[in-house]
Amino acid sequence: MPMYARRRVSIFVDGANMFYTQKKGLGWFFDPAKLLKVLRSDDELTDAYWYMGLKQPPDPRDENFVRFLSYAGYVVRTKGLKTIYDSETGETTQKANLDVEIVMDMFNTIENYDKAILLSGDGDFERALELLRSRGKSITVVSTQNWIAAELRQAIGSHFIDLQDMRAQIERTAPEPRDSRSSGGSMFQDHD
Repeated sequence: MPMYARRRVSIFVDGANMFYTQKKGLGWFFDPAKLLKVLRSDDELTDAYWYMGLKQPPDPRDENFVRFLSYAGYVVRTKGLKTIYDSETGETTQKANLDVEIVMDMFNTIENYDKAILLSGDGDFERALELLRSRGKSITVVSTQNWIAAELRQAIGSHFIDLQDMRAQIERTAPEPRDSRSSGGSMFQDHD
């Protein structure tokens, strides 16, 4: 039995940021259910949120992933992807920025937790984390070196967990189900 009081923990996952961190920064993908179990440790998990953009209409693989996240214990917040045209390059990208929704949930649920764990390397969260700390909340950021904004890394100091250090515990190892209708994509879709 632990000699300390269990902390109430809430987890906030910037899904798009984590997708690119895994795809380009790590080169491997984590299992969101395993991740949740490892991050909560012996603490009391009060909330776990996963934020992600969805194509309109939603892709069946995205719908399956949302369902998987829900069953794994996450509250899933989604937003439709917007197509952005770059007039200089002629390229289009799809994006659904959910930073505001993440920060709103952090502050709207502030009484529910003692510790907030943010999975993102986005420097836009620096000020929100400073404000949470000023309200007596413990803050931890989970990302990986070289995929975290310098200002965010500096703001959190030693309250950083590198995904590489958890690889053995959280890596997705099971092969994805084969589906003849699938284009071979991952359950993590390539969009922001």
